[in-house]
Amino acid sequence: MCALNVGIVGCGNISGVYFTNLLRSGVAKVTGCADLDVARADAAAERFGIRAYPSVSALLDDEHIDLVVNLTVPKAHAEVSLAALTAGKHIYSEKPLASTREDGRAVLAEAAKRGLRVGSAPDTFLGGGHQTCRKLVDDGVIGEPVGATAFMLCHGHESWHPSPEFYYEVGGGPMMDMGPYYLTALVNLLGPIARVTGIARTTFAERTITSEPKRGKVIAVETPTHIAGIMEFAGGPIGTILTSFDVWHSTLPRIELYGTEGTLMIPDPNGFGGEPKYMLKHETQWRPAPILHANRENSRAIGVMDMATAHLADRPHRASGALAFHVLDVMLGFLDSSNSGGHYVPESTCDRPAALPAGLQDWELD
Repeated sequence: MCALNVGIVGCGNISGVYFTNLLRSGVAKVTGCADLDVARADAAAERFGIRAYPSVSALLDDEHIDLVVNLTVPKAHAEVSLAALTAGKHIYSEKPLASTREDGRAVLAEAAKRGLRVGSAPDTFLGGGHQTCRKLVDDGVIGEPVGATAFMLCHGHESWHPSPEFYYEVGGGPMMDMGPYYLTALVNLLGPIARVTGIARTTFAERTITSEPKRGKVIAVETPTHIAGIMEFAGGPIGTILTSFDVWHSTLPRIELYGTEGTLMIPDPNGFGGEPKYMLKHETQWRPAPILHANRENSRAIGVMDMATAHLADRPHRASGALAFHVLDVMLGFLDSSNSGGHYVPESTCDRPAALPAGLQDWELD
């Protein structure tokens, strides 16, 4: 087998870039799709020249599908992933891996029992900007890491997303929605997290959609929308993170990493490119870091390609289930800490994903 056949479940807003990028892949060949809304699956199939299945179960029953990409809403991630694994398919899920630790553990256990792989977004840490930062850290350019800060501040998605309800349901909110980008980036740079503390609040009990086609619909908010957290990394650095859907304006950076020899400014972890900058001790100006790695444009689905490549080469894949579960465990830990008033020690850990070699071309992974 020189490629895995991929079926996509969920043909909503994020699916277009997955279809586009996977159709160029030689190792993860997208051949079909399904959605609870059959018309939406039909439209995607016609647009991208693939097969539309009449139901999700029909796609899962197809013995020719090797890997399922799960692009459903967050609260359905675990259910669809477990169904795919039970059908004998490898699974790659959009973030988060699940909405609860129990569901996340169930997904990993089912995969282990069946000898299948689990992968999960985000895969933005595989982009050129973040892999350049990884090399700078690994090469000791800013010395020993001391700490990090991460900020994701906006006023929610109801002003632009066509179906923003799930962002305010259980399993949504700024930490569960955007936290995976920031925490995955930090784990890639600093390794796993050993202890967290958090405080969370819900500022607005309701949200009104101002985007089309649901303008005027009122959403009941079911999850905290402003979360501040502190992290102790297993290797020693201390980090802070602030995620919010309650902030109108901000000038804070996305991520900064502090070392004994200087400071590294990390690009937006929701993208693949950006310009890393650093300033060493006794310097007075930021200097741009030459980007030596590929995949600087929107490369979503590169994690799927890496998982397929890893399966065929019998090596670990980078956007792994263990990494995704650790991030899920930490995100829920901030909320647990807020409720309990104490620290939360994650039950999980993970390895830092292997860095990508410099000098590869776009979509190359080894």
